[in-house]
Amino acid sequence: MDDVSTSDEALVAEVAGGSQRALRLLMDRHMARAIRLADRMSGNTSHGDEIGQEAFVRVWHHARRFDPGRARFSTWLYQIVVNLALDRRRRRQHAPLEYAQHVASAEESGEDRLLRNERDQLAAAALATLPERQRAAIALFYYEGLSGREGAAVLDVSEKSFESLLSRGRAACRQFVAEQARKNGEDK
Repeated sequence: MDDVSTSDEALVAEVAGGSQRALRLLMDRHMARAIRLADRMSGNTSHGDEIGQEAFVRVWHHARRFDPGRARFSTWLYQIVVNLALDRRRRRQHAPLEYAQHVASAEESGEDRLLRNERDQLAAAALATLPERQRAAIALFYYEGLSGREGAAVLDVSEKSFESLLSRGRAACRQFVAEQARKNGEDK
């Protein structure tokens, strides 16, 4: 079998047998998404790389525990990332630095960049106010594109509970944004 057509689940079985090549392939396929989810969950972009790397260390050490009959590899990996990010938030050592700004594309105007940065900061601030499981549901559904079924599996809840977490999270985010708009209107 060539590397491209090898399933994630087959690669995890190889990792369980000690294959570093299989682990590298899984990392190539999933590290960027793991880091992105970790960034959203931890509320601090500097932690995303560390959490992503730690997640794959856990994959290496616990590959034998993976059960392809219960979940896809990506679901199992997301569970690991979510748990690591939540643990990191709970033991917060220092207040996070200001959110690092992404380098703008050549086509983006200064005004567009400012608006995007303000929107991104507002979204990050709204997410930071949510309880952990609501934040996880929002990040998995909206930022990672998981279905309700997949998100429920990651959080180990029913689909109905996942939908409830999403609904409450969206409502809290809308309320936060509305409050910020009122505050900004009063400040002027």
